[in-house]
Amino acid sequence: MKFKVETLPNYRIAYVRRVGPYGPANIDVMGKLKEWAKEKNLLKSAILLAIPQDNPETTLPENCRFDACIVISKDYQIDDSICESELSGGKHLIFEVKHTAEDIQKAYADIFPALQSNGYQIDNRPILERYTGDMINNPYCEICVPVV
Repeated sequence: MKFKVETLPNYRIAYVRRVGPYGPANIDVMGKLKEWAKEKNLLKSAILLAIPQDNPETTLPENCRFDACIVISKDYQIDDSICESELSGGKHLIFEVKHTAEDIQKAYADIFPALQSNGYQIDNRPILERYTGDMINNPYCEICVPVV
């Protein structure tokens, strides 16, 4: 599986969170975030992130947290209609994947053996799905896996 190595910066993010089993309902959360961002004229050159915060193998499905995020500038004035946080950057392996349920599921199955066979160890930070530039309007995303 092909990947590139990238050091992501720390990001200031605005986000919408959903708690519950990962799946199709996550699309609605991203839709809410995009609606908010569009109203604020933030979508044009946006970096969007989808962050499954919990491992469904070790966290009950009803307790899994999913965040739909948009990177915002340090000086952007946020209102009370959305949550805000900082996301730690660092070294990541970047895998470009077609954004379909099957392709993402296959990618997650292939990523962990690819990490091991290339001598990487996953770090204790969340895996990110990143959408940038044209990727917002076309069916690809980048799975960003934090490594030590």
